[in-house]
Amino acid sequence: MQTPNRGLRDRPYADVLIIGGGINGLATFRDLALQGVDVALVERGDIVGGASAASSHMIHGGIRYLENGEFRLVHEAVTERNGLLKIAPHYVRPLQTTIPIFSTFAGVLSAPLRFLRHGAGPRRGRGAVLVKVGLVIYDSFSRGGGLLGHGVVPRHAFHGRRRSLRMLPELNPGIRYTATYWDASLHDPERLAVDVLRDALAAGGERARAATYTAAVGTDDGSVVLRGEDGEEFAFAASVVVNASGPWTDLTNAALGDPTRYMGGTKGSHIVLDHPELLAATGGRELFFEHSDGRIVLIYPLKGRVLVGTTDLEHDIDEPIVCTEAEVDYFIDLVSHVLPSILVTREQIVHRFAGVRPLPGHGDLAPGFVSRDYRIEQAPLRGGSAHVLSLVGGKWTTFRASAAHLADRALALLARPRRVSTKGLPIGGGAGYPTTDAARAAWVRAHASAVGAERAEVLLDRYGTIAAEVIAALTGDDAPLRTLPSYSTDELRHLARTERVVHLDDLLLRRTAIAFVGAATEAVAAEVAAVIAPVLGWDDDTQRAEVARGLAGVRAAEPATTAR
Repeated sequence: MQTPNRGLRDRPYADVLIIGGGINGLATFRDLALQGVDVALVERGDIVGGASAASSHMIHGGIRYLENGEFRLVHEAVTERNGLLKIAPHYVRPLQTTIPIFSTFAGVLSAPLRFLRHGAGPRRGRGAVLVKVGLVIYDSFSRGGGLLGHGVVPRHAFHGRRRSLRMLPELNPGIRYTATYWDASLHDPERLAVDVLRDALAAGGERARAATYTAAVGTDDGSVVLRGEDGEEFAFAASVVVNASGPWTDLTNAALGDPTRYMGGTKGSHIVLDHPELLAATGGRELFFEHSDGRIVLIYPLKGRVLVGTTDLEHDIDEPIVCTEAEVDYFIDLVSHVLPSILVTREQIVHRFAGVRPLPGHGDLAPGFVSRDYRIEQAPLRGGSAHVLSLVGGKWTTFRASAAHLADRALALLARPRRVSTKGLPIGGGAGYPTTDAARAAWVRAHASAVGAERAEVLLDRYGTIAAEVIAALTGDDAPLRTLPSYSTDELRHLARTERVVHLDDLLLRRTAIAFVGAATEAVAAEVAAVIAPVLGWDDDTQRAEVARGLAGVRAAEPATTAR
C-alpha cells in the first residue's frame, strides 16, 4: 500500500498548509505553487472526493443567482466562465441552454426586480417578461466574452410555441415560449481537478507537496496534527493554514480548536439515465426550467447519457449524503413536467450521486434564497502564531477567482508579492489544445501512427493534450479491457502510476467516467483492479477488498435499501 503523506512526514512544515482537496483547495494550491510559496495540501479522502464530486457538470454564469440580486457574483461567474472556455477548452465547452416558459407575466408583480425567484409556498411562476429581464442583464455581463471563439457572446433568443415545438418536438405542448442562451458544460470535473493538481506539482517542484487520505484532526503547540489512513499521527507546522474543506469547514475548525458556525450547506442530488429517447428529446442542449414547486432544475445530455438534477434540501453534515428514493421520484416527475411523452423508470438509472453545497449559514432563509457567493474568514490557530483562513462558499465556476483571493490573503500574511497571475493561464491538457477543426486534425495525424486516428481522437477528448503523455506510456502489450474496451490496460496503469490513485474507487469515480456512464459493474471493477494491481502492489486479497470498496463507493449515494 502506498503512503500518500510520506513527503509531508519527512518534512513536516511549510509556509502554507491547505486543508481540503476539493477544487477550491487544489486551485489555491496551484496558485501559491506558481508564486514559489512552500505549500502543502492534505485531503482526508481522495482529491475532489467530497462536494466537488457532486456538481451538475456546468460552468455557468449563474443566471438564477440574479433572483437574489447577486450581480457581483454573476458578473464574476460570467467572466470566469469565459476565461475557463479559453484556459481549459478540453473540459469546458459551450453549452446551448433552453428555458421552456409556460406564461407571459407570471412573477412580475411578486418579484419586479428579481429573476427566477425561489421560495417556499405555492408556485409563483416565472413568465416570459421576468425571464426576458434576467437574460437582458445576463447578456450585458456576457458581452465581449468570446464564448464561441468569435469575439462576442451570442445573445439570447426567444421563440414562440410553434417554433419551439419544431426545434424540440417532445416539449410540453402547453409551453408558450422558449428562451435559449449559452453557458458552458464541464465534461469531466474530476479530471480538470487532476490537471489543476498536476500544474501545481509541476510549478512548485519540491516546494509543492500534496497528500491524500490524510486528515487534519487537531493541534499541538501551534502545529496542525495530521492523521494518515494507517492511523499514524504527526504534527505539521505552517505560518498560514487555509481551511478549504467546503461544507465540512466548521468541523475542520472545531478540530483545530475553533468551533465556528460559518456553514449551512444544502444537499443536491442527481441521477444519470441511459435513455436514448430522452437523450434525443433534448436536441443536444440543456433544458433548464422551473418545476411545479418553483425550483429551477435541469435535464442535460452528457457522455451519451442524460443527467437530471438537482434538489436543494437542508442537510445535517453529520448525516449520510445519499440520493433518496423521494428525490428519484422528484426527478422522474420533473422530466414528465417538461417532456410529458417521455417515460422514465428507475431501471434506466445507471448512476446517482449526491453532495452538500458549501453554502454559508442562513438561519430560516429558504435554500433557494441562500447566497452562492463566497467570503474568507480569518482567525488565529490555537496555541501558536499561525493564521487560519477559512473559505466560506465557493463553486466550480469561480474556483480560479476564489483561489486567487485566498492566495492573495496568504501572500499578504507572508509579506510576499504575487509574481504570476492565473488569469489566462492554461490548465493541464488545455495548454495547446486544438480548438479548430484543422488544428484538431493535425494533432490527431501527429499521433495516429502510434495508436490510430480513432484512438487518438478518444484520448484527446478524454485528456486534452495530456493525451500525448498517455500515448507515450502505451506499450506493445497494451490491450483493450475485456469488459470495457473503451479503456486499455496500459492507459489505466498510467493513471494509477501518475495520478495518485490509492484505491479502486479513485479510478472508477474520479480518474475516469466509468462510474458516471454506468459501466462500473462487478466484472469491470474486478478487471480494472487486476490491471492496476502490479502498479499499486496489490495482492489477491487486496484486489478483492478493493473491488468491494470500489463498488460500495460507486453506490454510496444510494439509500441502503436500494438493490442493484
